[in-house]
Amino acid sequence: MLEVTDLHAFYGKSHILQGVNFSVGEGEIVSLLGRNGVGRSTTIKSIMGEVPPHGSIKFRGQEISGLKEHEIAHLGLGYVPENRDVFPGMTVRQNLIMGIKNMKKQGRWAMEDMFKMFPNLRERADVDAGVLSGGEQQMLTMCRTLMGDPDLVMIDEPTEGLAPKIVAQVGDLLSEIAKRGVSILLVEQKLAIALRISHRLYVMGHGHMVYEGTPDELKANEQVRKEWLEV
Repeated sequence: MLEVTDLHAFYGKSHILQGVNFSVGEGEIVSLLGRNGVGRSTTIKSIMGEVPPHGSIKFRGQEISGLKEHEIAHLGLGYVPENRDVFPGMTVRQNLIMGIKNMKKQGRWAMEDMFKMFPNLRERADVDAGVLSGGEQQMLTMCRTLMGDPDLVMIDEPTEGLAPKIVAQVGDLLSEIAKRGVSILLVEQKLAIALRISHRLYVMGHGHMVYEGTPDELKANEQVRKEWLEV
């Protein structure tokens, strides 16, 4: 579904991505692991067009490198940024409606699905999003993206700063997303959740991939974990 080949990206003169290669298949949860500063978030931003990409990015066989962000989104790519980008002056319900790309066609997700998975959002449906807790805003950002019915959703650090109970809810939501046929590219710092829900994992180090494998293979590879993941 998504195939990235020889991807490079720059911030000014800094060469951040240095030949990144990876893929995400239909219905897969693929996690992108690594220490802070190695280029994981830049990889997603380059795919989405926020950072100018150099290289090949194919989505469903179509080259999307160089397209504008809204053009990429309308092809079926969803993006949940790390900064919990809600519309603070709008209610939870209005935020969810804003995520819908096609009002004439019912997608895989309805507002009631969001409320069933996250009862907190139902309780605060008519509250302004700006007064929600960090965890609630993270839930809302993910759910708003799903309302756009993407075929692949890229999620940047969804569990950062969340309480353990909310982390578990996020993990359950990610599994449910994949069950409905949506592929996921997950940037995650917490190894435990990535190992629990992923089909495959990539480990990134200094602008390129240093490892690819299954959760079981990574669990068994102490050298990779110690060199590239452990702080």
